[in-house]
Amino acid sequence: MEMKALIDKIFQKGKEIGLKDMEVYYSAGGSLSLKVFQKELDTYNLSESEGLSLRGVYNGKMGYSYTEKVDETSIEQLVRDVAENAIVIDSEDEEYIFEGSKEYKEVNSFNPSLSNISEEDKIEFVKSLEEEAFKSDKRIASVEACVYGDGYGEIIMSNTKGLYLQDKSNIAYTYIAVVAKEGDDIKIGMAYRTGNDFNKFNAKEIAKEAVGEAISLLGGKSVKSGDYNVIIRNSAAADLLEAFTGIFSAEAVQKNLSLLKGKLNERIASDKFTLIDDPYMDGGLASKSFDGEGVACKYKKVVDKGVLKTYFHNLKTAKKDGVETTGNASKGSYKSSINISPSNFYVEKGQRSLEDMIADMDKGIVITELQGLHSGLNSVSGDFSLAALGYLVQDGKISRPIEQITVAGNYFEMLKNIEETGSDLKFGLPGESYIGSPSIKIRKLSIAGE
Repeated sequence: MEMKALIDKIFQKGKEIGLKDMEVYYSAGGSLSLKVFQKELDTYNLSESEGLSLRGVYNGKMGYSYTEKVDETSIEQLVRDVAENAIVIDSEDEEYIFEGSKEYKEVNSFNPSLSNISEEDKIEFVKSLEEEAFKSDKRIASVEACVYGDGYGEIIMSNTKGLYLQDKSNIAYTYIAVVAKEGDDIKIGMAYRTGNDFNKFNAKEIAKEAVGEAISLLGGKSVKSGDYNVIIRNSAAADLLEAFTGIFSAEAVQKNLSLLKGKLNERIASDKFTLIDDPYMDGGLASKSFDGEGVACKYKKVVDKGVLKTYFHNLKTAKKDGVETTGNASKGSYKSSINISPSNFYVEKGQRSLEDMIADMDKGIVITELQGLHSGLNSVSGDFSLAALGYLVQDGKISRPIEQITVAGNYFEMLKNIEETGSDLKFGLPGESYIGSPSIKIRKLSIAGE
């Protein structure tokens, strides 16, 4: 049955049993994952999923239900579950079915050519990625991971207030982790790419980057403890931003779980720091026209030259604060309740390259990797203490690799100590591909080493 006709039948049945405003959220998707080990295809995973959820108002309360069986036979149970769920809900928070925004910007996040790439070509690509890594340097002892994956997703939202929205997107990603060995010294280097244009994935270039990273870290040792001028390289800076993204949520603010409470229009960071949420970003892996409640998404500067301009809102948090929603409602899947999350969320890039920023340092540290991000920091207080890898900089040049160090500080203080942002904006792997940052230069951070 055509989806619109099925949704109309769900709404009709809902009205019959006394449901008032109703909303259907349908999602479908598929994913492919390929892993190569020693020239052979080691893992092949292909999955498909489909389901829809219904939420509706019954006796003044919002009830929820969902099904993976997307056909007429599930309708009766679906609407009855909503009514039963509404009866037992004890939350006092008001929830709404949104009638729709005045206008929606068209966002194209689906590249049809990706679905035309054959599986044979994908397998050949990931095999060549492993082969190129071994060819790059004789010190590559093994390839720890060599993966290609892609997927697509489709969303339809419709409600009894006349809203009907559709969105379709796809993504591809690849990554390789190589092990370099010299004597007893072993180091790992990684490189990755994301996007939805398969033809932009260059196996030789990606392998060379991973190998170069691993080789450059060989021979690393610690440094003397102290305060250092520090550059956190783009991928590590994006990881750190991802760990603290929750502090910008209005829900966290309202629950007193963010120190940004009461700081709107106040300076919270250096004027070199601008933080953007851009749902319309060309090529962005979280680009979209509407959020999880059907609200039109909005481009916004969350922090503008150091000044906090907004929190992320959904309809519920916006009503509590007496403001408009920012279009940041999210649903992880059709099974999920409404949460809050950004779209393409990134630190605005600066003008100069990482190399130029390094050239300005008399003595300092470039951090390339932060470890223990989910156990070594407190997103409420902002305190962090993280194991790190990187390079020592002397007289404007990288002098040697460093390891066995811990970088410690407070995220809110660190933001105030930003001296410069680089031009090398980079986003993370799928799962974190919506968080991005250039390299960030910090006036000083505490390094524990020897």
